Amino acid sequence: MKYYIIAGEASGDLHGSNLMKELKIKDPKAEFRFWGGDLMKEQGGTLIKHYRDLAFMGFAEVIMNLKTILGNIKFCKKDIENWKPDAVILIDYPGFNLRIAEFVRKLGIKVYYYISPQIWAWKTGRVHQIKKFVNRMFVILPFEKDFYAKYNFEVDFVGHPLLDAMKDLPETNPQQFKTENGLDDRKIIALLPGSRQQEIRVKLPIMLSVTQAFPDYQFVVAGAPSQDKEFYHQAVGKDLKIVFGKTYDLIRNSEAALVTSGTATLETALLDTPEVVCYKGSRISYEIGKRVVKFVKYISLVNLIMDREVVKELIQSDLTTKNLKAELNHILSEPKRSQILNDYKLLRKKLGGPGASERTAELIFEDLTGN
Repeated sequence: MKYYIIAGEASGDLHGSNLMKELKIKDPKAEFRFWGGDLMKEQGGTLIKHYRDLAFMGFAEVIMNLKTILGNIKFCKKDIENWKPDAVILIDYPGFNLRIAEFVRKLGIKVYYYISPQIWAWKTGRVHQIKKFVNRMFVILPFEKDFYAKYNFEVDFVGHPLLDAMKDLPETNPQQFKTENGLDDRKIIALLPGSRQQEIRVKLPIMLSVTQAFPDYQFVVAGAPSQDKEFYHQAVGKDLKIVFGKTYDLIRNSEAALVTSGTATLETALLDTPEVVCYKGSRISYEIGKRVVKFVKYISLVNLIMDREVVKELIQSDLTTKNLKAELNHILSEPKRSQILNDYKLLRKKLGGPGASERTAELIFEDLTGN
């Protein structure tokens, strides 16, 4: 079978590579042509465009690069038409992928969507496009199946691919981790202020504002690969303990973590580290977001999946030194600490266990072959 796969972000590259690995097991004659990154390239096939050249974030950046984006869409359509794949597999990245889905469906080629766009939060109208142009949708969050059911669209819940990505992490020795990264003997509190400069500038100083209240702990920043050490020092005007390229090890060796919203909140939970979720944006962006985002009670994936507050979310005006200090004290102490860790076990069960990539590959191959 010939598979054409489109992933437009780093996370899509990771999950796409694991899916390709499983497809090769199900279909030893599999051929791949794809938009993705280095991890997908390692699985073989032809890389058409790297996700680094596709990631345009924010309204202004999209407008500035509209010509490039439209050119990429046109090129992609032509490339699919010429290669004539048996299936096109789309991974998240909805602004681009939904346009491709419409085109591909008209060609009579099967369209599979792995990892649903977060249409349950915003741009809900996209559900009608998905129903019309996608043959099968494979979702990774348990509540997404119920969401689509409201629109009479049956989807497959396959579990979360992060469980696959994290299942074979090597063991780490806390003392060795500290020694290798120039840290002292105190227990660690991990700081994950995000990856973009603006969010780091806003959140990191607030996270660091509680350090004096916890002298028995060392606060260590998970450095984003897109930033250098000098930027962090300039952003907060003081010396910092920063670890680059070892975020999972840092989280696992920490007593607690202060985490910006996003996938990192789920990763922290799956690594069994109690956390406080921190979010603060510009007032204009926040007010717009409140009006655009619908049907969502929480901002962290942990709470969204559990449908209740498992980890504390300090949002906008609630993200203060006083509140952060109080919540950090809670998660470093009993009974709150044990309660969170027990909830993390339930979270893992809700996510369906490892095997999302394998289940998705099996369903796609069965659907294509009728077996």
